[in-house]
Amino acid sequence: MKELALYILDLAQNSIRAGAKNIEIKIEEELHKDLLTVSIEDDGCGMKKELLEKVTSPFVTTRKERRVGLGIPFFKELTEECEGTFEIFSEEGKGTRIKGTFKLSSVNLIPIGDIASTIVSLIMSAPDVDIVYRFKKGDKEFEFDTKKLREVLKEANLNDVRVLSWIRSYIEEGMKGEMEV
Repeated sequence: MKELALYILDLAQNSIRAGAKNIEIKIEEELHKDLLTVSIEDDGCGMKKELLEKVTSPFVTTRKERRVGLGIPFFKELTEECEGTFEIFSEEGKGTRIKGTFKLSSVNLIPIGDIASTIVSLIMSAPDVDIVYRFKKGDKEFEFDTKKLREVLKEANLNDVRVLSWIRSYIEEGMKGEMEV
């Protein structure tokens, strides 16, 4: 994959398949530490200890339609290529948290990419799942939260093309640091 947003999309789709009702995606750039941190946390069904111990193998998956699962192993491999760390925590019935760190100056680090399209795609595929996206770079912070948006919109559907277009623009502007929330 050519951008982190695609890794995040794949991992968050795992959360949706796991029955998550809430997904939190965090990206933090710490220039002074030469560190990028990406985490995805959900309240889905979680994993049994046996699966958790094997989940970083590409030949382990819970899917029925194919016998390989590449999202977690590829994400882990990318963290290692970028002199970072990979952590996964999961508890059956409570959810899963995946966290990767990357050395910002690593020649192997790919761009964050189109995170706005990732969030919009997640909303389109699971409009009832609440998604919180947080981005922090230096002293600037940006947050997008579908639960808060639903409170403002009242009856409007998040899957309305006009709402999705606004969400995309809002996240793009927030990522540039032009909005502070």
